[in-house]
Amino acid sequence: MTGQKVMVIGAGPVGALAALYAANRGDNVEVYDLRTDLRDPSTTPLNFTKSINLALSERGINSMRHARCEGLLDAVLSETIPMHGRMIHGQAPNGGLYEESQPYDAQGRFIRAVDRAGLNKRLLDHLEQMPNVTFYFNHKLTGADFNRSVAWFEQRKQARADHAQNPTEDTAMKAEPERPKEISVEFDFLIGADGAHSASRYHMMKFARLAYQQEYIDTLWCEFHIEPRAADGSFAISPNHLHIWPGGSFMFIAIPSLDKSFTCTLFAPESYFASLSTATSDDLVSSFSRNFPGVCPELISPTSLKRQFAENPHLPLISIKCTPYHYKSNVVILGDAAHAMVPFYGQGMNAGLEDVRVLFDILDAHDVYNDSPKLATSLKERRGGALNAYTLQRAPDAAAINDLALRNYEEMCSGVNSPIYRMRKWLEETVNVFLPGLGWRTQYTRVSFENQPYSEVEKAVARQGRVIIAAIGLGVFGISSLTALGLLRRGGFDH
Repeated sequence: MTGQKVMVIGAGPVGALAALYAANRGDNVEVYDLRTDLRDPSTTPLNFTKSINLALSERGINSMRHARCEGLLDAVLSETIPMHGRMIHGQAPNGGLYEESQPYDAQGRFIRAVDRAGLNKRLLDHLEQMPNVTFYFNHKLTGADFNRSVAWFEQRKQARADHAQNPTEDTAMKAEPERPKEISVEFDFLIGADGAHSASRYHMMKFARLAYQQEYIDTLWCEFHIEPRAADGSFAISPNHLHIWPGGSFMFIAIPSLDKSFTCTLFAPESYFASLSTATSDDLVSSFSRNFPGVCPELISPTSLKRQFAENPHLPLISIKCTPYHYKSNVVILGDAAHAMVPFYGQGMNAGLEDVRVLFDILDAHDVYNDSPKLATSLKERRGGALNAYTLQRAPDAAAINDLALRNYEEMCSGVNSPIYRMRKWLEETVNVFLPGLGWRTQYTRVSFENQPYSEVEKAVARQGRVIIAAIGLGVFGISSLTALGLLRRGGFDH
């Protein structure tokens, strides 16, 4: 064991899991976060309005499975809800409402709805039990020298409780009565897992020649809630599906919660939000009735719909790509700090947790945790080589899932109702079931139920697509040829 001092910036799920991996390898770990303890119910996560439900799939589960933390995975999975497929909601031409279940996987595998705050709490609780882990909440990273391995923090007496991108007037204007105390802290290795608006990445950019791309897509999101049935407290709709109301250029989704409510999200172009914000509140109800049949008043009352739309912030969606993810042997960024993505594949958190597993697999492979005196290179040299290998391996994968997530928005908004989408899904699943030796799986199966690198998924699915197009082409050619042959035999061509 190296006993190196590892500083983790960000106490969210990715940072907490990275701290667990490091601590279980004997490192002395310090976890810093600018918020108060995330287990405190009064703490509002900077990237979300309230406690939001996420989709947990194989990549995230596998990463916790390899955390060397007994009982962690069982504790997390015990507080999840299986979702076996999408439930597509719509309205038939005769005006009747319908639901259509679309299973995720031909083999019956499923993803899980998980409460982000609950998952975070489990990870932090396990960390707190470890003697070589120390928490520093209300500490804001204000600077870092990655050549001298020193970081500076402001010690804040009160944490910011508003949303980072939508500050309230009171908290935006109110300053602390006195300037926060600044401290300097030395480290051996810094892991930045502090989200899309990462201070770690910002300060690393002053040292690394980092290529950076940021895009805000023309879509905002707003959170809603569907309460349990008033009569008996049960789920208002099926708890074992991710519910989608596709609307062409926008959509409404609902994910189940353990308290039998649903966390819902409206995704729509900025112009849609702008038009509703300036319209009457009754226009909002009419828009929902027209575009998301069965939501209001069946699941959310008009009064509640108006209140939630007015009170909950309308927030942007950001997509970030950058490379490299490290500088020398001293710092690496993970999760949204390295590759923030839109949420339409449910892979943001899963990819971040997988970052942790991949990083430490590579650190292990480069003997970073081998303290044998017979090794020819120093610990810093081995760690530097490992971080370089991590960037080379992970950056293409992160870029691939980032692109896949962007493309999946179109599928969720309209593709789920497309005959072409349904035909391809049926064909790929049929081949997977009856000819498993061919290795055919749908893109969703490869992404959500396997650990195949994302960049390889993209290539494999593209190959399958070319085969399908070729097969359809041959089929059309064959039918045309047979038809032409039959006409020739009967002398059926006119001259």
